[in-house]
Amino acid sequence: MGRLFGTDGVRGRANDALTAELALGVAVAAAHVLGEAGEFRGHRPFAVVGRDPRASGEFLEAAVVAGLASAGVDVVRLGVVPTPGVAFLTGRQQADLGVMLSASHNPMPDNGIKIFARGGAKLDDTVEDAIEARLREPWARPTGAGVGRVRDEPSLVEAYVAHLVSSVGTPVSLEGIKVVLDCANGAAFVAGPAAFEAQGAEVVRIHAEPDGLNINRDCGSTHMDSLRAAVVEHGADLGIALDGDADRCLAVDATGRVVDGDQILAVLAVAMREDGRLKNDTVVATVMSNLGFLHAMRRADIAVEQTAVGDRYVLEAMKASGHTLGGEQSGHVIMSEHATTGDGVLTALHLASRMATSGRSLAELAAVMTRLPQVLVNVAGVDKARAGSDDGLLAAVAEAEARLGDAGRVLLRPSGTEALVRVMVEAESYDVADSVAQQLSTVVRERLAL
Repeated sequence: MGRLFGTDGVRGRANDALTAELALGVAVAAAHVLGEAGEFRGHRPFAVVGRDPRASGEFLEAAVVAGLASAGVDVVRLGVVPTPGVAFLTGRQQADLGVMLSASHNPMPDNGIKIFARGGAKLDDTVEDAIEARLREPWARPTGAGVGRVRDEPSLVEAYVAHLVSSVGTPVSLEGIKVVLDCANGAAFVAGPAAFEAQGAEVVRIHAEPDGLNINRDCGSTHMDSLRAAVVEHGADLGIALDGDADRCLAVDATGRVVDGDQILAVLAVAMREDGRLKNDTVVATVMSNLGFLHAMRRADIAVEQTAVGDRYVLEAMKASGHTLGGEQSGHVIMSEHATTGDGVLTALHLASRMATSGRSLAELAAVMTRLPQVLVNVAGVDKARAGSDDGLLAAVAEAEARLGDAGRVLLRPSGTEALVRVMVEAESYDVADSVAQQLSTVVRERLAL
């Protein structure tokens, strides 16, 4: 059996891998571990719990709430709220922990449990391991007045929306900007439009009618065709595509062209440097960031610190060096002045605000970087453990890098969850990138055959 916690909490097919019993047990164990770590001091502990609109979130929420209350934790149920909303409210309400039930951009049958520590920070590996180890240990159950109490406070979402708006600043108005907001039939179907309208934007909502079954279905940041069409149809200035729990976003310019996470990060990095808010004149990105992003940051005299793939690794690097901006190509952007995690609505507001303050279109702003063609090939059925040590493969990679020079890049990355190696190649043209990627994929198959 593998590790229970993945790169972003506990995730699996709801009522199959992720059962009510498991959710209850994780909640109890989290209450105990965080308590023993000193989070519960001097007052009766309490937690905030939110979820996205998935049907399975209803019974999983009930299980998590039951587990926390049975362990003596008072619980505030937030209802449907974005993941970054739970993180923010964990800190604002001085809760001892926060729990979000969501599988982010995954299909509806999946679900997940994300846990935040006091202050709204994600748990590190050691705490997650301690929770997993505690799952089946016996524990003293409180009785009588010792059990936790449960109350509903969905209105706290309004405090989260107010925080989003205040992060932009009152002098900035989005009046005159029309935005199409694709809410992915997910957790931000209320908070997203409310934040943009509070800032003065004209909002066209699409995929903002969740029914428990339609989250991420042909919509949101993983399916952007309907957003692109809607932006052109409504003559909008930009479109924003959120994912199911709204911790990421991608954008569309007025012509219907997609603006990805690297481009969004580049726009915000330049803006924050101009305003003196980019700490250390450095932005944190992952090894999968497009080479065009690295070139753009070099031209702007902005340093780039690269991490492994995953927003948690971006956040760790930001914390370690005090950086204020980081993100991924997927649209996870972390602005540490305002959030402890990626926040799609927050990112989108600041992107639109940059348009408003600069007087430039999104297409003009995104032109700060030119995306190089990128080809990704997944080579399955190989011994991924030897990807970084096989002499023949390393020689082939070196030869490819020499061929590409400064105009391209090669990245070989073993999958963290599957028996495959990812071969990523960037070059000045798609044909060159594809040719090199196919050649290296063949070498991977030959050299790493099982």
